[in-house]
Amino acid sequence: FWLKPGDGCRLPAMEGYPDSSVTTPAGPAAVLSPEGAAAASSSSSARPPSNGDVAMADCAGVSGPADPLKAIPRSPIVILMIGMAGSGKSTWMHRLVIRLQSQKKRVYTVNLDPAVRNVAYPINVDIRDTVNYKEVMKHFGLGPNGGIMTSLNLFATKFDQVLALIDKRAPDLDYVLVDTPGQIEVFNWSASGQIILDALAVSYPTQVCYVVDAARCAKPVTFMSNMLYACSILYKTKLPFIIAFNKIDVMAHSFLQEWMEDFEKIGAALSKESSYVASLARSMSLAMEEFYSNIRSVGVSAVTGQGCEDFQSAVLQAAEEFHTSYVPFLQEQRRDIEEKRQRAIEEQLKAFERSTARASATKRPRDPRGDSGTIMEEDDEDVANLEEDLRDVSIHER
Repeated sequence: FWLKPGDGCRLPAMEGYPDSSVTTPAGPAAVLSPEGAAAASSSSSARPPSNGDVAMADCAGVSGPADPLKAIPRSPIVILMIGMAGSGKSTWMHRLVIRLQSQKKRVYTVNLDPAVRNVAYPINVDIRDTVNYKEVMKHFGLGPNGGIMTSLNLFATKFDQVLALIDKRAPDLDYVLVDTPGQIEVFNWSASGQIILDALAVSYPTQVCYVVDAARCAKPVTFMSNMLYACSILYKTKLPFIIAFNKIDVMAHSFLQEWMEDFEKIGAALSKESSYVASLARSMSLAMEEFYSNIRSVGVSAVTGQGCEDFQSAVLQAAEEFHTSYVPFLQEQRRDIEEKRQRAIEEQLKAFERSTARASATKRPRDPRGDSGTIMEEDDEDVANLEEDLRDVSIHER
C-alpha cells in the first residue's frame, strides 16, 4: 500500500540536533496490527497537549491555559521553502543547514517532497517514510504531479503528529526548515498547503521563503510570471515573505532588484517584447509596484554560499514582523482558521474515501489462469485496508 511499514527507528546523533539518539516508537507496521493500534492509542492519550491542541481546545470553548497565540515562542523559527522545480530549494536547504550548524544553531528538518530520490541534508521527519509515492500513483491511476499532490494531501491530514514531534524538541531548537515539492500549486490552491501552514503558524513564528532561479528570470516576462506566483502565495499564506534569488553565482541578481525598485526600468525591458504576454505584463507591472515595495528580497547562491548572511538578517526581520503584525491578525482570525483547517482535513479524508470507492469499483482481475474471483476479492480487501491504514497511520522521526 501507500503506507510504508517500519520498526522502531533511531535518529542518528548529529551535531546541532539535540537528544537525537532517542529511539522513536514503532512505525506504521506496528500500528496496523491490533496490538500496535492499542499501543498507538495509549501513546496518543498520554501525549501532553501541543500548541495546536490548546488552540483547538480554546476554539471549542474548553477551559485551558491563557491564549496560546500570545504565548507563541520566539524560537524555533519555521522557514517553509517554496519554489518551482529546479529553482534550487533542496540545494539551498542543504547550504542553510550546513551554515546554521557551523554557527552551533540547532536545526530540525522536514521533507514534504514524496518523489525526491536523494537528499543531501539530514532529515528528521520525512514524508517518504509514511507515504509511498509510486504506490499512490498505481492505486489511483495518477501521473507524477497528481501522485505528488495526493501524497501530500494524505500526509497533511496527519500533520498534527508532525507538530507533536516538533513540540517535544522545540525548547532545544533554533530553526525548523521545511522542504516542499516543486509543485507550488500545493500552496496556491490545494487544501493541504493551507492545513500545513495554518498548523505551523498558530504554534511557531513561521515565514515563507520563495526560491527563484535568477538565471531564468533574465527575460522580463519570465520575471513577471515568477513575481505573480510569489504575490499569489503571499496573499494565500498571509505570512512574512522572503524572495531568495538563487544561483547568483551564475547570474547576478542586481538587475532583478532594479526591476523591482524602478517601474520605468521594468517597463523599458518589457517594451522590447512584442508578444501579447508582454503587453499583459506591462499592464500589470504598475499594480505590482506596491507588492515590490513591501517585500524582502535577497540574492543567494546555494553552491557558493553567497548571500547567506543577508538571508539570515531577512529571516530575523521576518520573525520580528510575525510577532508584531501577524500574531494580532491570527488572534482575530483564530476561530475561522481552525474551523477551515478542520473542514479541510475532513474534506481530504472524504475525497480519499471516494477515491478508494472508485478504485474498488473499477478494479479488474488480471489473472491469465482465469481465477478472477479470488483476485477481485484480494483487490477489494486491499482498498479496504488502504482506507483503514489512513485512519491508523502514525508519523515518526527518523
